[in-house]
Amino acid sequence: MPSLSRRRFLAATGGTVAALGAAATPAQAARGRRRPFGRHGSPAARLTPQTLYVDPLGRGDFGTVRDAVAATTGSGWTLVLAAGVYRETVVLDATRTEATWIGAAEDPRAVVIVYDNAAGTPKPGGGTYGTTGSATTTVQAAGFTARWITFANDWLRADHPDITGTQAVAIKVQGDRSAFHHCRFLGHQDTLYADSIALTAFARQYYAHCYVEGDVDFVFGRATAVYEHCHFRTLDRTDLASAPYGFVLAPSTAGASPRGYLVTGSRISSAAPDAFYKLARPWVPSSDPTARPSLTVRDTHLGAGLDAVAPYTSMSASFPWQDQRFAEYRNTGPGAEVTVPENRPQLTDEQAASATRQTYLGDWAPWRGEC
Repeated sequence: MPSLSRRRFLAATGGTVAALGAAATPAQAARGRRRPFGRHGSPAARLTPQTLYVDPLGRGDFGTVRDAVAATTGSGWTLVLAAGVYRETVVLDATRTEATWIGAAEDPRAVVIVYDNAAGTPKPGGGTYGTTGSATTTVQAAGFTARWITFANDWLRADHPDITGTQAVAIKVQGDRSAFHHCRFLGHQDTLYADSIALTAFARQYYAHCYVEGDVDFVFGRATAVYEHCHFRTLDRTDLASAPYGFVLAPSTAGASPRGYLVTGSRISSAAPDAFYKLARPWVPSSDPTARPSLTVRDTHLGAGLDAVAPYTSMSASFPWQDQRFAEYRNTGPGAEVTVPENRPQLTDEQAASATRQTYLGDWAPWRGEC
């Protein structure tokens, strides 16, 4: 396949180019020039002593997210990000707890944190980044909250035919009580890595009104994560001639963890031909052969892009999907049609009563008080 430029490739995928390149209206642009931080204060009118302002045009305390994070120590810092594209990698380590990042424009298309490393990208000094090292943003700290931000990895297979490690993570989230509201996660393979800081840590995460797109295992990891009112979008592919193009979800839930991923009140759409995507496959990593991936998808619209006859597949013959904890409940749409019952495990009403955000997240209620 001839190599495509990044701009042309992203244009072909639709959703990505809209997120990375959407232009503001003249009125929005004028407001952004006058008040780059909107209703969230400014360096001259700081909302709290622990609020820092980030702006690539120099109107804030810092011009990069990385520098702003480095200036924070301890707990409880807020970063307000002005509209712009922040091309950088960022790590929020485990010591910087209870952090909040806010997109000042209150539109995730306006604030984009993006980079283009893949697992197989050579590192300075030798070796490659690996899947974890490819992440544009890494969040290890507990109590993290993000609102109105796009997290992206725009590495493209077409630009790097010599690289076989094509995993390219937009964000890796490991901290307990990590919440994302009105955010976007853009990539291709391994877009959103919803994980935990250690095998024995059952990190709780909450994603509300978010948009995620990709192709291969683009939501994956071992976190206990709730995806509520989210939109998952599978991308078209020009490098493959036949199905499957990829897999939406690939949980790797630890065997000792009672719950993995819950998708509720959401929708899955596709830019690919009908039935070219699988809903999920279980990931049992070599580092944890005792994993028992857990996924429940309920009250969600499954579009025609999903293979309704065989929506699940195994990643390894040693760990068939039928032996994992996969289930559905009251889903709708052409991708939810039950034609082969043994391929569509369903919850009973009694089981569904405990498949809720409250059960998954316990005493943590990140949906309260949100706009």
